[in-house]
This record gives sequence, structure tokens and C-alpha cells, in this order.
Amino acid sequence: QVQLVESGGGLVQAGGSLILSCAASGSIFSINVAAWYRQVSGKTRELVKNIITGGSTNYADSVKGRFTISRHNAKNTVYLPMNDLKPEDTGVYFCNAVARIIGSSGRWDTYWGQGTQVTVSS
Repeated sequence: QVQLVESGGGLVQAGGSLILSCAASGSIFSINVAAWYRQVSGKTRELVKNIITGGSTNYADSVKGRFTISRHNAKNTVYLPMNDLKPEDTGVYFCNAVARIIGSSGRWDTYWGQGTQVTVSS
């Protein structure tokens, strides 16, 4: 199994910055996709940004130019620096990974963290 633990959420004023971190642990053989999703109460969880092995990324248009994503493969950690935060960025941010565990015979599974709250005040 893979465990994902997020950190770095909190309360910030509009225009401020936060950096979210997600550390993966467990019997990890490889992580193909690492991503951040966010969910606002009553709404569907949406992709914020992901990074795929090789470096390509996908992102929500609403965060273009403000959020970046990076991964430290040796530490199995993915980061989401968020700048120029807006009240509409408020939500619970979830770390997501598509990974293979040792001994899985090539099977890829999807894992989720517990989420970290980000609140942006106006």
C-alpha cells in the first residue's frame, strides 16, 4: 500500500501564498502520476494540477500562472506552490498518486491522501 500525507494548508489572505506538500510512503516501486485535486463543499472534486513521469503537467485554467507543481522523486514528495491566492481557491486539497507497489506484478493503483484545508480570505 501507499500512504499519502499532505501538509502546508492553512488560512491566508487573498494575494498570499502557500506551499502544499505531499509525502508518499509505503512499498512504492514507482509513481507515474502525482496530482493535487481540490473539493469545495457540495461540489465535485476537481483536478488542480498534476505531473506525469517525464515532466508533463495538466492543470485547471483557473490556476494558470499562479500554481506550479514539482516532484522530488528520491523523496517521493510532490509540492504545490500556490501564489496570488484568491477566495475561490478555498477548499480541501487532496494529494493523489497513481503508483505501483513492490510485488504488484505491474499493476497501477490510485491512492488519495486525507486532504488539507486551504482557506483564502478576501
